[in-house]
Amino acid sequence: MTQHPSNPKVDAFMERSEQWKAEFVKLRSLALASGAVEELKWGQPCYTIEGRNVFLIHGFKEYCAILFMKGALMQDDEGLLVQQTQKVQAARQLRFASADEIEAKCEQIAAYLSDAIEVEKAGLKVEMKPVEQYSAPQELEERFESDPILKEAFEALTPGRQRAYLMHFIEPKQSKTREARIDKHAPRILEGKGLTDR
Repeated sequence: MTQHPSNPKVDAFMERSEQWKAEFVKLRSLALASGAVEELKWGQPCYTIEGRNVFLIHGFKEYCAILFMKGALMQDDEGLLVQQTQKVQAARQLRFASADEIEAKCEQIAAYLSDAIEVEKAGLKVEMKPVEQYSAPQELEERFESDPILKEAFEALTPGRQRAYLMHFIEPKQSKTREARIDKHAPRILEGKGLTDR
C-alpha cells in the first residue's frame, strides 16, 4: 500500500488546532498510513481515493471524530459507528474523547479506514430514501393549495433539491418558523434553484 505524502494545507490546519491537537495527530497518522490521499476540504483534513471523498477528521466540543462518507455501507460488527442525526443517510462517525482512547483502538480504527476505502473502490452507493418518503410539513401543503404555481415549481425540482427543502422546512418546532422558511425560499423554488444554489 502506497503511503501518500502529507499535505501542507493540513500541516497548517494541525498547527492551528488547539482543543484536539494530540488526537488529530494520532488520527492523521492512521489516515496517512491507510493509503488515501490527504487534502483539506471544508476546512478539515479529508482523505480521498481517485479524487473521491472517503473520510475526514473533525472536532466538536465534546469529541473528535472520523466521518466516513459512506459509513452506512461499512462493516460495523462492534457497533462503533454513530449516525449523527436521523436525517443523515450515508455518513457515520467514529468518535473519540481522548488521545489515549485513539491509542487503545489503533488497530480497530485502521480496519475501519481500510473498510471505508474498499467500499469506495468497489463503487458502492448508499441507497437514498426517495423524496416520497419525506413528509411535507402541513404549512407547505397548505401553501401548495393556495399557490399551485409554487407546487408545480417544487415538483419540477430534482429529487435531491426537493429533499433538501423538505428537510429544511420540517426542522423547526414552531409552525411560525416553518412558514417563515417557506416564505423565504419560495422565490428560489420558483426560479428552479435548490436550497444551496447561488
